[in-house]
Amino acid sequence: MRHIYYCPLRWADMDSQGHVNNVVYVDYLQEARVDMFAVHAPASGGEDLAEGVVVVRHEVEFLVPLVFRFEPVRIESWVTEVRAASFTMSYEILDELPEGGRRVFARAATVLTPYVFSDQRPRRIHPEERAVLKRFLEPVHEVSR
Repeated sequence: MRHIYYCPLRWADMDSQGHVNNVVYVDYLQEARVDMFAVHAPASGGEDLAEGVVVVRHEVEFLVPLVFRFEPVRIESWVTEVRAASFTMSYEILDELPEGGRRVFARAATVLTPYVFSDQRPRRIHPEERAVLKRFLEPVHEVSR
């Protein structure tokens, strides 16, 4: 199952050409991820997934420039792998076109690990969190290299 998040574009997100700055895409991914876990995890014991994780790695494939407009951009996020102490999420930043197609601006993958900030250490994924993550599990989407 994919989570859908509509991310507002902000004028400050743009570079001098009017495109969303490449660095800002990572902020958009974080907004979508936090929204996904804030909406779906609290009722099922996975509340720490919203803010109790750290990023191990990002991979972003930029496909089409995203330019400023007042309409939000759609971000689909899902889980592609769950391990003992980390999980991988994939994303597509896109517009759905009126004729039924999709314009994908970027594809991305993020490896995350649960983290105990008070002890400053990573931790294993709890069974309740694993159940939340598995609800979003879909096949791996490879980011081009």
